Amino acid sequence: MKQLTILITPEGQWVLPDTPEFFTALGDPNPDYDAIGFAVKNLGFIKFQVIEQSIVEIELHPRNVELAALLAVQQQLLTSDVRLFRIKYFDTTWQSEIASSAEFTIQRLSELCAPQFTPPKHERFLIEPQDFGLLFQDEPNTLRVMAQKWRVSFAHFDPSIITLAMRNELLPKLAIVGVKPREQDPVWRFIGEGHRWLGGREYLHTMLGDKVANIPDRDYGGWTSGFYRSVAESGRPRYDLISTSIQDLGEPGKPWRPVRYERLLLPWKTPSDEVFVTMCSKTVGPSETTTPSVDWGVATFDNPESRKLVMSS
Repeated sequence: MKQLTILITPEGQWVLPDTPEFFTALGDPNPDYDAIGFAVKNLGFIKFQVIEQSIVEIELHPRNVELAALLAVQQQLLTSDVRLFRIKYFDTTWQSEIASSAEFTIQRLSELCAPQFTPPKHERFLIEPQDFGLLFQDEPNTLRVMAQKWRVSFAHFDPSIITLAMRNELLPKLAIVGVKPREQDPVWRFIGEGHRWLGGREYLHTMLGDKVANIPDRDYGGWTSGFYRSVAESGRPRYDLISTSIQDLGEPGKPWRPVRYERLLLPWKTPSDEVFVTMCSKTVGPSETTTPSVDWGVATFDNPESRKLVMSS
């Protein structure tokens, strides 16, 4: 099998394996280990391979890639005649994706290499990032079905996402937020009945189209808004365990209460330049008594807001 392998240094220079130029960039003139694997995983190199003049394979560790290296690969893809691309990237474990266009591959590389969002510290919110990959192995967890849908749909939004949430009893805790590239603030596109604590049942209808940061609980609104934007810009999901306290603003006088919940944020492409970010949550701890069974069947839309969202999408 004929293949050409080239490495791109963090500075954006192209070097061949096992050459003085590569060893100089590696910083080791005589490595006795897998030098290419080490350079890609630990030093920010990108491995670019052309196989049989028909497949381009790109291997990288997104968190370590510098902008110069990313731009060098993307520029090369623009001139490529190949129409099948494989991205192999490290994210706690090695993952791979197949694409059939250079344009999509360029976009996906930008998403993978987008800077990591660092949540602002807030004494009210304790956030513990979870391994998104492990969610696929957690069969009893109903959030798993949304992650599976996101993966098999290649992150393209369609009305069946609402159906899936309804059939698996996730709709009350589902929220959909729209993020546009030229607008700083994410806005509400749909929010389930389980979020009545934000301001009551009527408020859930009037808040649609408004900025996430504008909810009455301004601490929560400002804090969560940054997560929606970062997920939309990076194209990467977030899976977190969150401990906080909330007050039911729909029922004045109710005391603050502690809550602990899992939150899954998924970015979805739409026909426009707006990205939808879905948020599904489930409480954990003593307050959770049952776990709904997974149901992939078809549902009717008995929720008016669900029906409107499906029609608009």
